[in-house]
Amino acid sequence: MDAVIVTGAAGALGQAVVAEFRAAGRPVVALGRPGERLDALAAQDGVDAVPVDLASRHAVQVAFAEVDALAVTPDALVELAGGFTPGSLAEVDEEQLEALWRANFSSTLWAAQAAAPLLAARGGGAIVTVGARTAVSGAAPVAHATSKAAVLRLTALLAEELRGDRIRVNAVLPSTIDTPANRGWMSAQMAERAVAPAAIAKVIAFLCGPDAAPVSGAVIPVYGDA
Repeated sequence: MDAVIVTGAAGALGQAVVAEFRAAGRPVVALGRPGERLDALAAQDGVDAVPVDLASRHAVQVAFAEVDALAVTPDALVELAGGFTPGSLAEVDEEQLEALWRANFSSTLWAAQAAAPLLAARGGGAIVTVGARTAVSGAAPVAHATSKAAVLRLTALLAEELRGDRIRVNAVLPSTIDTPANRGWMSAQMAERAVAPAAIAKVIAFLCGPDAAPVSGAVIPVYGDA
């Protein structure tokens, strides 16, 4: 069965996505920062882990050469890597802007650039990116929301450019995800309304599957009640 490449696989949403695909019997190649959580994924049956700095184009190219050498054929790329820091207009500085741009936009661009030839050689496939509700509406931290808005525009551009290679590109648009980190600042009421990572993982799995064959260039809200 064809494999799924998941960036940011060691995060809360990433682990849920890996679990969703493994439950369906799909092999997973987990890309992310080196560390105990990535090592734990690598110990799972059917999961290959490749440590990489996803914000570096060169590092991503090296990592995907490793992926290409594995005994798997990928037909999907799920791009979950990203970062968040708060900050109003007055608070944004060069360091924060650069960090969020690299974490959210650069990581998405470089992984898509590296994965597209692998998917095209297979005869097509799917790419799923992750935006944010604040990228399209509402008050939000300036640098984070802007970097996620760029991800959504990139998604639309890639959907057009890669259509001829039979590669579908779609985005999911979360609001507040119910993760341990988010529960550290959420009120009890907000926590009740936050969306479980496993629920978002099912939407991502659908977008990577054959039933979503007609869908490309879509931005799918996964807000729930949050």
